[in-house]
Amino acid sequence: MSDHLISVRNLRVSFPTRSGRFEAVRGVSFDLGRERLGVVGESGSGKSMTGRAILGLVRPPGQVTADRLELDGDNLLNLPERRMRRIRGGRISMVMQDPKFSLNPVMTVGRQIIEAWRQHNRASRAEARQKALEMLAAVQIRDPERVFDAYPHEVSGGMGQRIMIAMMLAPDPEVLIADEPTSALDVSVRTEVLHIMDRLVRDRGMGLIFISHDLNLVSQFCDRVLIMYAGRIVEELAARDLHRARHPYTQGLLNSLPRLDQRVERLAVLQRQDSWREAEILPPPPGGL
Repeated sequence: MSDHLISVRNLRVSFPTRSGRFEAVRGVSFDLGRERLGVVGESGSGKSMTGRAILGLVRPPGQVTADRLELDGDNLLNLPERRMRRIRGGRISMVMQDPKFSLNPVMTVGRQIIEAWRQHNRASRAEARQKALEMLAAVQIRDPERVFDAYPHEVSGGMGQRIMIAMMLAPDPEVLIADEPTSALDVSVRTEVLHIMDRLVRDRGMGLIFISHDLNLVSQFCDRVLIMYAGRIVEELAARDLHRARHPYTQGLLNSLPRLDQRVERLAVLQRQDSWREAEILPPPPGGL
């Protein structure tokens, strides 16, 4: 058994285009333990594509290659779809960005959670219903019976996100990939959802890959951060040391954030450099990680 839940080496995801193959993910390597790992970068940096590649959700003509792609020592690369379906949702779950597009609009909330759980567990409908109600209660939905029979359009965005978390955690996975799980939520609901995820991850001893573009949020919530640019990881450091980042791209992202403790006439504009696309990943600062 591996010391890491997820181990990735030289992961690449490419797609054919009229001008040649485009690499959306270029040589990404990292390990995930029982921790909260933040993956940060601008839109198009390869964050979500990395998560989808781990789950085997990149469809042809997209191509995924890696020197190593393992879950707890088990190879995930090029598995037959039947075997991957047993892993997807059962051992690794993914919470998508917007519940409006992830939940089936013509199925009740309870039926969808039951379907996700029974995909990986043999149980009667009565047992599955009880499990669904327990999961709705676990994500702090106050009236599980009512929400169980509701349709997705009948719940708020914050509740829809909690329903997605309940559905993905029902099979008791080892790893949860959360893709911008709070981007569409207001501050109070966002805090509540993060608290729920934090508690469930700690109680279950899971690994969490938290994909986001919000550096402030990641620095407060995660244990470790990977910074991605143009499909590559350019820097890795402890979340508490994000303010000590050394890569000019990370520094540029931090400088472009609005601040309440000092007045500026205009936010800094990130000046990109071609060398960032090929530069080696910077190690953590002294005393980090």
